[in-house]
Amino acid sequence: MLRQRIFSAVIAAVLLFVVLFALPETAARLVIVAVILTAAWEWAGLLSLASPVARSGYTMLVAGLIGLVFIALATPWAREGVLLAAMAWWVAALVWLRLYPTPVPAAVAWFVGIMVLVPAWVALDFLYRLEPALLLFMLVVVWAADIGAYFSGKTFGRVKLAPSISPGKTWEGVIGGLLLVLVLVVLRGYWAGDNLAVLVPFCVAVALLSVVGDLTVSIFKRNAGVKDSGSLFPGHGGLLDRIDSVTAASPLFALGVLWFGVR
Repeated sequence: MLRQRIFSAVIAAVLLFVVLFALPETAARLVIVAVILTAAWEWAGLLSLASPVARSGYTMLVAGLIGLVFIALATPWAREGVLLAAMAWWVAALVWLRLYPTPVPAAVAWFVGIMVLVPAWVALDFLYRLEPALLLFMLVVVWAADIGAYFSGKTFGRVKLAPSISPGKTWEGVIGGLLLVLVLVVLRGYWAGDNLAVLVPFCVAVALLSVVGDLTVSIFKRNAGVKDSGSLFPGHGGLLDRIDSVTAASPLFALGVLWFGVR
């Protein structure tokens, strides 16, 4: 299983580098939209929309909202407004994690999918257009938190983080993920001459919020009675399983760029 996960991760990393640094800008931005819409298709599966027509309908709803937001982004306040709305949602999600298990009404699940995916597109598209390497840095922070958590949790994990949501996750795993993020950010900061007093706590906050994203999507997978959102990546599950942490981390990272000049 680990070998399969590593192989899938390597293939995904190669494809990511091609998208970020080889494709023309328009093509790369369309790929980002395609990623979000694929995740919307998988989210529709968590809504018990079994038929392709119903799942396509939800996917098209998300596509339509992305189109409306794209038009609204012509105004200077729209991007920041969407990202702030996303942060308000993720704060609410953190509270929800503390209260779970709770009922998940269908209307809430539909709305949450929109709040998870549409602001993530805004953040990812913004970061890519600003600087592809900046988007890659954000992804590396999230991946480091996930990889560090996986290995430290396997090795040292004892205290469950959220047993009713994701029994395999532990506080030791979270700490291990944060330590790996800390090491990578400090090394990057010294290499690039960044202000570590700003960069380190900010990236730690981004990593912590990525955990909230992971657990929040896990609520909806558990509610739907599935382990993975799909099977696109052998050993890794679906696309939504790969970007659940990113959906929470990317709006915060984008706001950090807008407000504090994090680069």
